[in-house]
Amino acid sequence: MSEDTAVTNHAPESAPTRYGCHVTDSRGQVVIHPTRENYVATLKALVDDSFVLCTDLTAVDYSTYASRVGKPSERFEVVLNLISLERRERIRVRVAVPEADATLPSAFDLYPGTEAMEREVYDMFGITFTGHPDPSRILMPEDWNGHPLRKDYAIGRIPVQFKGSPS
Repeated sequence: MSEDTAVTNHAPESAPTRYGCHVTDSRGQVVIHPTRENYVATLKALVDDSFVLCTDLTAVDYSTYASRVGKPSERFEVVLNLISLERRERIRVRVAVPEADATLPSAFDLYPGTEAMEREVYDMFGITFTGHPDPSRILMPEDWNGHPLRKDYAIGRIPVQFKGSPS
């Protein structure tokens, strides 16, 4: 006998809100859009609802897509992919982060595995996670100016000696 271990990606058939947030569907996967103000409360509710595994945390720079229909016109968005092993479900959390105040509370207390992911988002996009235990750069040298994955970052700079790489 084989056990069904597939993770489902189904969107709810009910109202377009869940956990007090606007909900959309992305190719069958539930996407929750909390505000920055209710981001941590939403994550706590998700943990309480068995979404205890954060498989990814990253950011997107929408500077060239600021007028997307149905989305706030903020430049950045932090995206988390969460899994409930108990329910065999995936859920995505997308929270808009304004360029003028590129900060978001850290998810580290709820999802300790996000420690390096939040540092990478800071390093590459310049989004600061308040309450993070080690808000230092993880890929670029500490004295590096700028954030390379921002769409306005100039290319063609001097090659970088990355941390821990042989000289």
